[in-house]
Amino acid sequence: METNKAELTGEVLSSPVFSHKSYGEVFYSFLMGINRKSGYRDCIQIVVSERLIWNITFDVGSNIKIEGQIRTYNEVEEGKNKLNIIVFVREFSLIEESEFTHVNKICLEGFICKKPINRMSPLGREICDIMLAVNRMYNKSDYIPCIAWGRNAGYAAGLEVGTKITVEGRIQSREYRKKDEDENVIIKTAYEVSILKIEE
Repeated sequence: METNKAELTGEVLSSPVFSHKSYGEVFYSFLMGINRKSGYRDCIQIVVSERLIWNITFDVGSNIKIEGQIRTYNEVEEGKNKLNIIVFVREFSLIEESEFTHVNKICLEGFICKKPINRMSPLGREICDIMLAVNRMYNKSDYIPCIAWGRNAGYAAGLEVGTKITVEGRIQSREYRKKDEDENVIIKTAYEVSILKIEE
């Protein structure tokens, strides 16, 4: 089994823009929208190599399917470390409207690298935050925030740091409000994997 697999089908929400260059390869980033059954739309940051899309014409509103991995990296923003979470594309294709359904599937295998934090949601539901270290090639790791709900949360809360687990779920975006130094309320977006299934 791959330790980090993302399968997403959704709609392009922003035009691709230059992201970075690595070993001579050019990468672009854009936002992809995936609807949940509840009607809420997750807006996920996608990074794709030019060599995967050079002969494909797509723009805002195009329906696409991608397979890839969740990747994380630290970026300094206003003097503080910020964890950026993106989906790195390995396969990219356009989808006909007639065959289109929203898909958001994530499978991860990794190690718990921080003590799980068990808490209650504002609506009184038990939730548990997990930070999962997922190894990839060249001795690198991605540190992926995950959230478990209900019975899964109770189970996750009892797991020790260093425990190897497999999770299945979806990547989600969540807006939250934060006050800056001048007490102004700013809206930020957090990304995490919402766990549907967890096992050791």
